[in-house]
Amino acid sequence: MAETTYERGMRIRRQVLGEQHVARAEALKTDLDADFQRFITETAWGTVWARGTLDLKTRHLVTIGMLVACGKDHELPMHLRATRNTGVTPEELREVFLQAALYAGLPAANRAFAIARQVFAEATEPGGVP
Repeated sequence: MAETTYERGMRIRRQVLGEQHVARAEALKTDLDADFQRFITETAWGTVWARGTLDLKTRHLVTIGMLVACGKDHELPMHLRATRNTGVTPEELREVFLQAALYAGLPAANRAFAIARQVFAEATEPGGVP
């Protein structure tokens, strides 16, 4: 049986964000946001992220750059933690942040560097993100 868009979306979502993150998000889902969560899973993860033109690492770098450029600071930590799953390196993040400084502005890049320092510092603390 062929994989549905939702199933493909959940598979890619788990691959990028990690099983623990997705399980936590699923556990927090309510009647209020269940349709929205399904929409995200099918549209973002099961359709756009599933396109074969860009590999997951490249797509993740583009996503991070867009989050920085658009000032979506609330989504950035989640994607920075997910770099351990997509193979994005700190050196590659630095390049994306520098590129964002040129095209999105110094404050956006400065904030991204600050968030990255915080996320990666938490990862080295006992009980932090691996």
